[in-house]
Amino acid sequence: MQSNTQAQAAVPLKNGEDRLAPAAARRGAGGKISKEWLYRGISAASLLAVLLLWWCAATFGWVNPLFLPKPQTVWSAFMDVIRDGYKGQTLLNHIGTSMRRLFLALAAAFATAVPLGILCGRFRVLRAIVDPFIEFYRPLPPLAYYTLLILWFGITDVSKVLLLFLGAFAPLFITAVFSVQRLSPDRINGARSLGAKGWKLYAFIIFPSVLPELLTGLRTAVGVSYATLVAAEMVAAVSGIGWLVLDASKFLRSDIMYLGIIIMALIAIAIDLVIRSLIRRVSPWTEQ
Repeated sequence: MQSNTQAQAAVPLKNGEDRLAPAAARRGAGGKISKEWLYRGISAASLLAVLLLWWCAATFGWVNPLFLPKPQTVWSAFMDVIRDGYKGQTLLNHIGTSMRRLFLALAAAFATAVPLGILCGRFRVLRAIVDPFIEFYRPLPPLAYYTLLILWFGITDVSKVLLLFLGAFAPLFITAVFSVQRLSPDRINGARSLGAKGWKLYAFIIFPSVLPELLTGLRTAVGVSYATLVAAEMVAAVSGIGWLVLDASKFLRSDIMYLGIIIMALIAIAIDLVIRSLIRRVSPWTEQ
């Protein structure tokens, strides 16, 4: 009789705990969201502080306007380029030309470096064949072999895309190799025991398993290729956002230079946000 009374007394307590659990979860989620907005507010405040410092330095003459134009001057240059274009081409055309070169190179690098890296990660002999060439050119600055690419492929977009391709290839290849090597053998053996073999093993088991790390490697590859974009547009180019910055520097148009740099930075941030959203979708535990 006493045990039944204790059991009945315990039931409301358990139900109460169950009722309090969602509330506690909501409070935890609310605290996480508030912290996230706090961090975003700090980032926005730091950005506004830098803009204010820029405006003060340019407005009160702390820095020569040739080196640091006023923010409103850069904005006026932006409106002029939007309205009249730059050197006979619109701003969207310059951006589109650079993005076409960049994305062609990234797509080619991902389509070649990832399969080759996965195979090299699985077969040590193949890695021994390919790895010396990767390690040979990877530390070289892009301008060191850009002249060779121009000599071999001319001054067309082929040499420019190849330069960006080589910049993106090595990070993707290395990421693919080491991500496959870190893959648990139990997962592969389990898939084989269930009948997976040949290309299906790579397409449905190995590639999805290493995809989050490949996307992280893609972020690095984008950074390397994007930094090489200006070098790719230095020689025999008449369009592109990198060329716009270089051409403006010849005429000491610092407002156009700052405009081009800001546009390049915003595009890079947008690309990185897209890749990070893909990483969160593929593996939400890797991006907290």
